[in-house]
Formats: sequence, structure tokens, C-alpha cells
Amino acid sequence: MNSSANTTTVAPEGFNLFIYRVKKKFTGPDPYLTVAGVFLWLFTYWVLCEGLEIWRFTKLPGPVAISKDWFSTTPFQGISIFTAEYYDHISVSCQRILIAFGIATGLGVPLGLFMGWSRSIRDYLFPVIELLRPIPILAWVPLSILLLPGFEGPVIFLATLASFFVTTLNAMLGVDSIDEEYFRAAGCLGSSRWDVFKNVVVPGALPFIFTGLQISIGVAWFSLVAAEMVSGDLGLGYLIVDAYMNNVTVPMVIAMITLGFIGYFSSACVRALGDKLMGWHVKELAQQGR
Repeated sequence: MNSSANTTTVAPEGFNLFIYRVKKKFTGPDPYLTVAGVFLWLFTYWVLCEGLEIWRFTKLPGPVAISKDWFSTTPFQGISIFTAEYYDHISVSCQRILIAFGIATGLGVPLGLFMGWSRSIRDYLFPVIELLRPIPILAWVPLSILLLPGFEGPVIFLATLASFFVTTLNAMLGVDSIDEEYFRAAGCLGSSRWDVFKNVVVPGALPFIFTGLQISIGVAWFSLVAAEMVSGDLGLGYLIVDAYMNNVTVPMVIAMITLGFIGYFSSACVRALGDKLMGWHVKELAQQGR
């Protein structure tokens, strides 16, 4: 008597799930287009600076000159992946960003949620935020130096301030985007105000919050660099302006490219955390082909 066994497909988990996602990612054209875009940018950069030596671009170090110093054990202009000073600048900037981004998130997200949820709180605070938000970060530099002692205080304050406005407004807009029917349904089921806030307001605003956090951390980075240029003693922003003042251009470009890599990685971390906390939203976007 022949018996047939039913075969069931088991969904991959853990490391197998990671391998499955990587393989799936490389079956599409996206990774190859990314590589092609980076290669095209590097080729254009090389042609302008070193290939054809276009006027004005000859003042900039090309990718070959940068690579020679960046990966050299004895860099001609003092900065490479083998020098401790390079990692000191990276470490200081990353520490400042973590503190500033943490403060901005801890203050901005709750404030934005409450402003979107309560008309009274919005009427009190929104005009003040809109009054302060257009002021450029560099305009706050003298005031921050006067109010806060040392080097760290002003730098962290400036990065926090820029990130705070983006985080707050996106959290508020996230609450505004929630359909009124959810609030009416919660009220009909006898939910308290706290239940509505916890189960309707916060989950409904999460997509906007994490979009705001991705923008916020980028804003924090360029605000931090501007602050380090003016009032810092270490950090990638300080390295850029110090290299410029001493007329050594290779460390300046190395610091700029390093900022790009770290900024990209930090935004990717925020995006990955958002995808982890909003699995339902990721599935919804996947069903829409986005």
C-alpha cells in the first residue's frame, strides 16, 4: 500500500531568513543599479579632477590621491585609516550625535504626539515652534557659546535643536494623518483617553515618526558639523575646517566622505528599527508594490 507524505513549506527563520532576504535582494536590479551609480560618480569625479584636469577642479584632490592617503600606513597629509586621530574625530562626532539625537527624540516625539492629539497644547506651543524653527542653526552659535560652558554643550545643543524641530513636527503630522473613524470607533467601545492615545495615536503616527527620525538624524549630522566648525575642538566638522585652514585638502575630503558613510549608516539603522517596529506597515507597502 503506497502512502504519500504531505510536504509543507517551512518559512525561513533566524540566519536562514537573513540569507533568504540577501539572495532575494540580489535577484533584482536594484543592487546593481546602486553599484553602477557609485561607479559613475567616482568616474566623473576622477575625470574632472585627475583625468582631464578641468579648470578649478584641479584644486581638489582626486579619488586616486585620496585613496593613497586614506589607506596608507604613512599618510602624507596626516590622516588615514591607520592613524588614531582619524578614529578620535569619528568617535567624538558619533558620541555627540547619539546624545543630540536621543535628546531630540525623547523630547520631540512626545511633544509632537501631544500637540497633534490636543488642540489646546498645539495652540500654546505651535506658534512658538514655528517662530524659532526658521532661525538658521549658525545664528544660534553665539548664543549657545554664551549660555553653555565648554566645547561640548554648544555643539550638542545646536545639533539637538535642529533635530528637535523636525522630529516634533513629523510626530504632530502623524497624528493629524490618522482617520477620525478610529477615534470614533475607540470612543464607541468605551476606551479612555489614555487607551486612545496608547492604542490609536501612537501606532497611527509611527510611520510619520520614523520618517521624521530619518530626516532628523541627517539634519543633526549637518548641524553638528556646522557647530564643530565654529566651536568644536574635535570631530569630523572640526577636521574639515582645520584641514582647510592649514591648506591640506586630502583630510578635508576624507572627512566629508566619512560623514557620508556614517550618515548613510545611521539613517539605515533608524529605517531598520522602524521596519522592525512596524511590520504591519512594511507588509502593507509590500502589497502595494512599494
